[in-house]
Formats: sequence, C-alpha cells, structure tokens
Amino acid sequence: MIQLPASAFSVFELILLALLSYAWIYQLYFYMRYLTAVRRCLKAEHKGRLRFAETKPPVSVIVCARDATDLLKQNLPSVLSQNYPEYEVIVVNDGNNELTDILLRELKHSYPQLRSTFVPHGTTNISTKKLALTLGIKAARYDWLLFTDADCAPGSDNWIASMMRNATQGTEIILGYGAYQNQKGMLNRLITFDTLFIALQYLGFAHAGKPYMGVGRNLAYHKSVFQRNNGFTPNLNLPSGDDDLFVNRAATKFNTRIEVSPGSVTWSEPKQSLHAWLYQKERHLSVSSYYTTRSKFALLGEPFSRGLFYSSWLTACVVFGISRSWIVLAAVVLLFLLRFMLQMTVINKSSAVYSSRRFTFDILIFDIYLPLVSAAHLLFGRMGKKARYMPWQ
Repeated sequence: MIQLPASAFSVFELILLALLSYAWIYQLYFYMRYLTAVRRCLKAEHKGRLRFAETKPPVSVIVCARDATDLLKQNLPSVLSQNYPEYEVIVVNDGNNELTDILLRELKHSYPQLRSTFVPHGTTNISTKKLALTLGIKAARYDWLLFTDADCAPGSDNWIASMMRNATQGTEIILGYGAYQNQKGMLNRLITFDTLFIALQYLGFAHAGKPYMGVGRNLAYHKSVFQRNNGFTPNLNLPSGDDDLFVNRAATKFNTRIEVSPGSVTWSEPKQSLHAWLYQKERHLSVSSYYTTRSKFALLGEPFSRGLFYSSWLTACVVFGISRSWIVLAAVVLLFLLRFMLQMTVINKSSAVYSSRRFTFDILIFDIYLPLVSAAHLLFGRMGKKARYMPWQ
C-alpha cells in the first residue's frame, strides 16, 4: 500500500480528513447499531432467542375518528376480524359525525366486540384528539390498550397477537411500525423512505435501551403507565404529541419492547400532495422541542454527522482534486461508495422484510433533502410554543 508522509498534508487537510473520518465512522456505527435492529430481532426470533408472553391478555383497541366514515368503512372490519381470543374495539367519534354513528351502529350488529363513544359537540380543547384518546381509555374494559387510527389497516389478522406477545412481565409499552402504502410517483417514494427510516431509527433506539418515541398508528401500553404519568396532562397545551411525547416521557429501557414482524404492521394511505406532506411533517416535528434533553442529544448525532460527512466529503474532493492528490482523492471517493453500499443494504433489506419497495440512487436524494426539510421546519416552522396553532388533521 502506498502511504503518504504526514508532512505531505497541510494542517487544514489533516483536519479535513479527520472530520471526514469521524463522520464516516459515526455513520457506519449508526446504521449498524440502530438501523439493523429490525433484522437482528427477526433473526433472534427465528433462532428462538426472543422471549415472548406465555398468555394472551385481553386488549382494548382504541381508534379515534374525525370525519372518517369512509376510512372506517374501509379499515375497521379488518380490525374487528382479528385472530385473538379476547378484545374489544372502541371507536371514539371526534366531531360527533352522524354518518360515523350510523356506520358504527350497523357494524355492531355483526361485531359484538365493537363499542363507541364520542367527543361532545362544541368541545374547545386545543387537542381534541388527546381528549378523544382519554375518553377511549376511560371507556376501556381492559388494562392493555392498543392504538391505531381510522386510516390504518392491520397488515394481517394476527396484528393484535403479534403486538401483544410482547406483554411480558415488566413490559408496559410496545412500539410497532405504522407504514404507508406503496404508490406510484417520487413523492410516494420520498414518504415511504422517510417513514421507514424514522421507524428503523426509533425501533432501533428502543431496542438499544433508548426509547424516545412511538407512533399512534401502531402503539400499545398498559393503562397503569398512562395513569402513573398523568396521561396527556403535561402536554395539553399542544394539539400533537399524544404518541411521541407520551412515549418520550414514560418509556424506559426496562418497560419498553418493540414488535417488528411483518404481521404486526399497520398500513395507511400516504398524503397525495407535497404541501399536505410538508404540513404533516411540520406537525410531527412541532413537538420535538419538548423531548427530554437526553433524547435531543441522542437524536442530534446522526443528522450532525450526516451533514458533516457531506460537507467534508465535498470539500475534500475539491481540495485533493485541485492538489492532484489522486490516491487520497480515490480513498475519499471510496469512503462515499462504502457508505452508500451500506445504506442500500440496510434500507433495502429492512424494506424487504415488509414486502415494500426497493430504493436505489434516490436514497442519495432523500438523504440530503430530508434533513434540509427538517432543518427548515425547526428554524422557521411552528415549533415550541407555536405548535399550539397546528390543529390535528
């Protein structure tokens, strides 16, 4: 191997190479440590190394619906037809939609486990969804609560069974994956990539003993942990955060488990316009400033190292290209290719677990674009106290 003496580099070039190396190593660590957790869990299950609950506790499934009659008609039957011995489904009609009431009355004739309640008409709470969830929880007959949305459909009739097999002794919170359907177009590719990456991240962090969020499309917890943490009271001033802020506050490495099997996924229809998706993205990010300090520091590492990697890599290409240091330039290019190959492998193998799409060079586009979107929202969007002006849609 040809080696160049240290004297061949200026101080600037040495610092540049050190920054690039640090960012590259951290990126590899992040992907291997966190984003491979889904596949590692599935391998451990296949080898019989995962411990699951021996019993199947009764479950109350809670679905909040706001002007969602058509979505309930489409998705609720699959929730009501689960292969599970004892469960109830509570639909909370947020908005007192008469058509929703009619549909629920009709469905109750075929599904005796279906129950319903409603948010009183004219309620002026900042977050009617938090109120709707609280009403559903109070109406629940059972101690284990499983949440999903009206626009979600379980990936199989073993959805409840897959999630609740994690109700082992000491477990109070179970995190699942809420995916978006594959459709045509670049926007859909962007949404599905972003959703998969975020899911791999929060599931991976939780698997590593650092849970920081969950999604209301597929989340379970015990009623006692809700009561012990005063429900949604600490964040009633915000319209969002019923899922991620609650998990961020209540989850620990001792009381949280993840479920990653294909049958445990819920599927939703994604936004159809860039404007609608950007609003949804802003609403999700709007409460991130209320995460614990520990969570904030843990989450800053990856985007910081990603930005540092791209900026130092581009600078290194220019600097060593101008100086015609071809060996160093070739090594710099090799670092980029190795990282990209790792991204392709980890993302696509995880996507294949859920029979989802394959990503190619668009990974590079999304890898750069998505942090810029998040940064723009965090800098100029309705964050912090301004988040109260973002209604649930």
